[in-house]
Amino acid sequence: MVVAAAGKPDSKAMSNGNARKSRSAKKLDTDTAKPFNDWPNDVGFEPRHEQREPVELTVTGQIPAYAAGILYRTGPGGHTVDTAKGTTISKDHWFDGFTQVHRFQILPSSSDAASLRVIYNSRTSVDGEIEKMRKTGSLEGFSFGQKRDPCQSYFKKVMSVFAAATTSDSQKPDEDNLGVTLSVNMPGLQDSRSNGHASGINSLYNKSDNSKFQKIDPETLEPIGLAKQQDLHPELKGPLSAAHAKSDPATRDIFNYNLEIGRKATYRIFKVSASTGKTSILATILDAPAAYLHSLLITENYVILCVWGSTYAMGGMRMLWEKNILDAIAPFDSSRKTKWYVIDRKNDKGVVATYESDPFFSFHTINAWEVPSATDPSKTDIIADLATYPNLDILKRFYYENMKSTSASSLNYVGEKGESSRGVLKRFRLPSVTGAASPLPSSSPSRAAILEWTSTRQAGAELPTMNSKYITKLYRYAYGVSDRGQSTFLDGLIKYDTHTHAPTYWQHHGQNPGEAIFIANPEGTQEDDGVLLSVVLDGLTGKSYLLCLDARNMQEMGRASLQNAVGFGFHGTHVPARQSGIGANV
Repeated sequence: MVVAAAGKPDSKAMSNGNARKSRSAKKLDTDTAKPFNDWPNDVGFEPRHEQREPVELTVTGQIPAYAAGILYRTGPGGHTVDTAKGTTISKDHWFDGFTQVHRFQILPSSSDAASLRVIYNSRTSVDGEIEKMRKTGSLEGFSFGQKRDPCQSYFKKVMSVFAAATTSDSQKPDEDNLGVTLSVNMPGLQDSRSNGHASGINSLYNKSDNSKFQKIDPETLEPIGLAKQQDLHPELKGPLSAAHAKSDPATRDIFNYNLEIGRKATYRIFKVSASTGKTSILATILDAPAAYLHSLLITENYVILCVWGSTYAMGGMRMLWEKNILDAIAPFDSSRKTKWYVIDRKNDKGVVATYESDPFFSFHTINAWEVPSATDPSKTDIIADLATYPNLDILKRFYYENMKSTSASSLNYVGEKGESSRGVLKRFRLPSVTGAASPLPSSSPSRAAILEWTSTRQAGAELPTMNSKYITKLYRYAYGVSDRGQSTFLDGLIKYDTHTHAPTYWQHHGQNPGEAIFIANPEGTQEDDGVLLSVVLDGLTGKSYLLCLDARNMQEMGRASLQNAVGFGFHGTHVPARQSGIGANV
């Protein structure tokens, strides 16, 4: 299948009024180097376009009626600022790029024969931070991976540690860069319950691996408030958490951890009830090292916290000195086992089992579920799938200079050179979880987690998604973005069959896709009966489009074309038309 040319924008929708309200800064001077493999992607890292006034996109092909609703996307929209001092400063790491939220409103057509209509708007969520950088010409505060001046004096570093430890948090919503995942109608916070909005979306929050939340208007996308996990429960006072909370597909209860750093790390595993809004602490873990953990797992009866090989030096206190997360993470230790904690989530039993496996690193878990034990039917085994890496090289690869198609540094990560930064999918079995009558003593030895299979690197999938109806259940298909070395970043979408281990790809030259979100066909009878929505940058034209794929065969069904580039973001969520209540957290 050949990728169709991007459709021309709707001239009526793209009015002069829209041009006035769309903010596009001057283009940066571009590198004159030829893009690697003639696969351009630079504009996806610095799109410099904001669409505050909604516009209608040109739709070609067909987008099925059951996809109607609102697709939100969040993540970096750019990373450079032209300052008042005549200089240009930039964020170094992709995870620190300036958050921009995108809203695709997918509307039913007035004609049964026609495809759906798509209305688009976007907004930067950190105007306050950008303005500070513009005025001061400098970068201050904590980051994920900002490179610091090695010549900075010892005195200045000590004073910055003192300031970080004594300064209160910012109270301005647009000064906190929190755009990694999104939550709709989050329980436990104000406005999570229905207040009459026709869309059923009463609140929308940006989240990151921080314990803060940024509240944004569901329609205009304007930042309007800040909240924190301590608002949910006074004991959730640590600064770190997982960007990917997990929600039970039946009850919509939300599960996550809060990490308090110090001489001894404290993990508090908690639940937010969707029905009451109350938060309860399920377990407190004191024997695990502080680590950068982007996600966790749940089954019908358990929460699983997997502490993989991204531990912080000095119990996390090194962050105060380095002023970023990446430099505070200790070197990967190939001799240090990965530790798994299984926490009861229904009967207040706390940690009921621990396991160890060979070391690995991960960003994203996929799914976990329970099966009768293979050795003792009276007990339960937990099966867990994750996207994994052999070490921490992937964190360094995500510096902008290592991803842009015209950057010389990116060549260090293409072909065989980049093998260590390409992940694989793995399935583990945690055998014979016992229904203990009381929490497991910390002195109890950990059992071995069993590795059941590993995918090939060519079949590795990042930003993994699935049919949400199968969360906490046996499932078959995972979807994600692929990196098979054809570009300096991502080069396709993949459907992975966990039963046969066969991958199916959508890949076309010069096309740079983002996370693929699965929308189930409500009349479907098979797990993969539905569509995938992915925002794709056509690197050859410099414009993006919303792609709709048939999830059964990974073939294009339709697309909605923009007249500008959309930045390479992280994650999103689809809210079906006429949904009410708590949205999913995955």
